[in-house]
Amino acid sequence: MKEQMHADVERIMLTEAEMQARIKEIAGKLDLIYKDKNPVMVCILKGSIVFFSDLIRNMSAKMELDFMSVSSYGAGTTSGELKIKQDLRTNIEGRDVLVVEDIIDSGNTLYALKKLLNDRKPASLNIITLLDKPERRVAPIVPDYTCFVIEDEFVIGYGLDYAEQYRNLPYVGVLKRSVYEK
Repeated sequence: MKEQMHADVERIMLTEAEMQARIKEIAGKLDLIYKDKNPVMVCILKGSIVFFSDLIRNMSAKMELDFMSVSSYGAGTTSGELKIKQDLRTNIEGRDVLVVEDIIDSGNTLYALKKLLNDRKPASLNIITLLDKPERRVAPIVPDYTCFVIEDEFVIGYGLDYAEQYRNLPYVGVLKRSVYEK
């Protein structure tokens, strides 16, 4: 089965080694920022779970973990309507919060999520993303920390999916058009 997943990849955009090196670098920076702060690290499910796991394992700062599952919809609007499938269990008022996202393209969901979380009055709210596609941005949102800026391609692997498949690939690859244009 895994051979078929690899066969569906047009090219590898980011290798596992490239991602691990960059995540270690970013984790070191975050350790300095969050030293003695005990931040709430928020994983946006499902796509961020692999990145989130590697990021927190490379950090030495004390932290608490929480998870959210969200989506937005809204026929072309810049903010969309946020749908919360799973909310935080942690009260973030007065806390330092770092939202961990897998990819930002249009930015609609993250824009709405940031507004919602800011309404909960955290001491600070920052966003880190593994991948950023700024040329697809519709909503006015910029991540605080970015591992990689990528071109506008349909990417899979390392937590990113197409139809709930390919998340377990150890790299970020470009999915062949023939797979999703069937």
